[in-house]
Amino acid sequence: MKVLVFTESDEGKIKKSSLEAVSYAAEIAQRTVAMVFGVLESSELNKIGAAGAKKVLHITDSDFEPSNIMAVSTAIAQVFEAEDIELMVMAKSSLADSVSARVSIKMDASLVSNVTELPDMANGFTVNRSIYTGKAFAKTKLTSDKKILTIRKNTVPIGENGSDPETVVFQPNSMGSDAAVKVLSQEKTSGDILLPEADIVVSGGRGLKGPENWGMIEDLAAVLSAATGCSKPVSDMDWRPHHEHVGQTGIKVSPSLYIAVGISGAIQHLAGVNSSKFIVVINKDPEAPFFKAADYGIVGDAFEVLPQLTKAIQAAKE
Repeated sequence: MKVLVFTESDEGKIKKSSLEAVSYAAEIAQRTVAMVFGVLESSELNKIGAAGAKKVLHITDSDFEPSNIMAVSTAIAQVFEAEDIELMVMAKSSLADSVSARVSIKMDASLVSNVTELPDMANGFTVNRSIYTGKAFAKTKLTSDKKILTIRKNTVPIGENGSDPETVVFQPNSMGSDAAVKVLSQEKTSGDILLPEADIVVSGGRGLKGPENWGMIEDLAAVLSAATGCSKPVSDMDWRPHHEHVGQTGIKVSPSLYIAVGISGAIQHLAGVNSSKFIVVINKDPEAPFFKAADYGIVGDAFEVLPQLTKAIQAAKE
């Protein structure tokens, strides 16, 4: 089986979730080809090889900017044909959701999203996928000749033992209809570490009592190299910007570690974080619902616990 991986980059850096997708594909087949769009240094392309790809198709034509999902979908479909691809893998993201759906139509391919494990190929091709915002899992069998999977973050660890890949500049053929929609401008969320890509997230809720106390959250996030988040009520009261709202109606995250401070644990918030590998809850209310979903819990006042926790982590790093 020959596997294609659609990789995403941001500001010239390959996204961690895309490297996970490459390693996922390498676990399935030795013949793994990755696609990457835009200007990147060779060191970034070599990361794709280290993660397990044998070949990288680099598309530098400005007509195929990742923001143009129609053009990107066309390029992927052409690679499907040129490389005789049977399976495409990509990390689940807003871009991947748009692109995968279009490619599946172009290639008459089966599409399964939110995949959480490697496929079972003992008797056909079956995958596990997360459904109902992570509350359940479904086994799905794909029977078409061509298949597309979008995988959930942290499904597999990133490989590091691969070699530098064969890198080829690939020039897709433009389709006139791809230019029917043009992206005039983009506004990116600011911040050193963005929530969708963060490996650690520190979130605060109304238990922080006001925006003036958010320095404790930021200090803990700084020593952990983590992103900061918040509950919906916090963003609704404009204590924090809305792009930090984590939950069912905000940003869904799946970090290795999620630390919730002063958040009660409403079901809408849990729906946005239940894909986290480990959850730590800090709350002075021992009956807070969040403790039922936590791997570890601290019953205590955040104004006492956070400074001590931050200090202890900083000391351990020195």
